Amino acid sequence: MTLSTNLDKYVPGARPDGSTTAPMLSVVIPVYNEEGIIASSAMSLREHLRELGMSFEILLAENGSTDRTVEQCRELSAKYEEVDFFSIGEPNYGKALKEGILRARGVVVVCDEIDLGDMDFYRRALDRLLNGDAAMVVGSKLLAGAEDTRPLLRHVATISYNMMLRVLFHFHGTDTHGMKAFRRDTLVGTAGRCLVDKDVFASEFVIRAERERHPVVEIPVRVVEKRRPSINLIRRVPNVLRNLGRLLYVLRVLG
Repeated sequence: MTLSTNLDKYVPGARPDGSTTAPMLSVVIPVYNEEGIIASSAMSLREHLRELGMSFEILLAENGSTDRTVEQCRELSAKYEEVDFFSIGEPNYGKALKEGILRARGVVVVCDEIDLGDMDFYRRALDRLLNGDAAMVVGSKLLAGAEDTRPLLRHVATISYNMMLRVLFHFHGTDTHGMKAFRRDTLVGTAGRCLVDKDVFASEFVIRAERERHPVVEIPVRVVEKRRPSINLIRRVPNVLRNLGRLLYVLRVLG
């Protein structure tokens, strides 16, 4: 299925065939110890993106892997011109995601996960963004119509985390993690202003976008992961709480 889009309307200098010096779509994917699925997942995503009928790039944001992930990223980048990677040298999801956003060149940027690649989200999000309905589209695991197939403990953790965002930051949405897409020209500055990294960067990004009154839209998604998380949920809790405290200080004191 090819997404119907008037590229000339959105890409300065677009040629009649729709090609541009910069891609229409950038996909940023933080990766950490993903040697088991990174090659197959990246190749599958590449094939599905080709079906959208627009130029794209895939940015693999490696962060501190201790397996063969870096080597595999390098091999994928050498083999496929649409794939590029960089490494920040430390386990830091938020820092890698932010760096990927700042490096992205596309008109639309999608923040994805190596074990997701939900093309239905891509099509629906691109439609909303390119038609001017939103500046950011967030894939929600909690919105009515969503289907979360993850273990119950992780689903409950998502609900609890979102409740904390509502109480502490008066956040009006239902989710900040997982897949999101946005217009780069509108929100790359917002991403650059975020000060908290690791697991909480994604939340700060969405909350800042909402506070800056950019139109943020949520759409329900079906979450089906390809493997167990590379970092244990219980081990993540202390770091998440610590970084939420940092975010509270950043947004209330520093603004």
